[in-house]
Amino acid sequence: MPAFARWAMYVGVAIVFAIACAFLSNWQFSRNAERSEQLQLVADNYDAPAVALGDLLAPGADLTPSDEWRPVRLEGQYLADEQLLVRNRAHGGSAAYEQLVPFRLTDGRVFLVDRGWLPPGNRQADPDEIPAPPSGNVVVEVRLRPGEAAPTSGRTAEAGQVPTINLGLVAAQTGPLEQGAYGLLMSESPAPATAPLPIDPPSNDPGPYLSYAIQWILFAVMGFGFITYVIINERKLRREEADDDELPESVPSAATSAATPDRRRVDPVALHRSRKRPKDRDADDEDALLDAR
Repeated sequence: MPAFARWAMYVGVAIVFAIACAFLSNWQFSRNAERSEQLQLVADNYDAPAVALGDLLAPGADLTPSDEWRPVRLEGQYLADEQLLVRNRAHGGSAAYEQLVPFRLTDGRVFLVDRGWLPPGNRQADPDEIPAPPSGNVVVEVRLRPGEAAPTSGRTAEAGQVPTINLGLVAAQTGPLEQGAYGLLMSESPAPATAPLPIDPPSNDPGPYLSYAIQWILFAVMGFGFITYVIINERKLRREEADDDELPESVPSAATSAATPDRRRVDPVALHRSRKRPKDRDADDEDALLDAR
């Protein structure tokens, strides 16, 4: 494959990877925005003054999302004989319970109140004691919450319990209820001698969404950086190979030539004459005989 085509393929892979990172980053930014809206809603509504339930929730109406966590005031009586427990609620590091008690308002509506959570028993899963709600006329303040979804797994609970705070499932055991919302207990007047433990306030943790979004952007940049490094490194290797191919064949140097012995045939007579001989008579005679030959 030609180098240009290969590099174009590298760049195409980097672009596809960057698009995927941009999609995931945008998704995390969206989740961060949703979480910020939730935190702002809690900050605006959680400690707002309590108002009458009818001011925020008309009979048979659904809870307006912007009114979640708003405190409301209820006047009427608890229907203690119809109370239920919702099981498998995470509190205090254990699978605890929450006490649900229908509350009949003076206008005749029945509204579900979550009075708080109960730890599991010492020797059994069910709580050792379930505090009774105040009897007679009671003024209750609660924070509004939307009902929970029904379990998708189809799990159920034994009689007197529900697997989740789904208002339809609760109404199937208690009778008609307002389906638009339920309330998390804030206070009761008169106060009972004993009561469940209060539900923990919502978390103010913004979550990891913003950091994840930034990480995906960095991954996209790193992808282009890696492809750039690969292309530059490949070009460098190709230049080095081209330079090696252009080098001429090596020629023996002068020093090498001088060091190589000359293997041509040498005339022994000339070699003999070239040697320095002693200047005596016998040597001269020997030379004369050699010349005569």
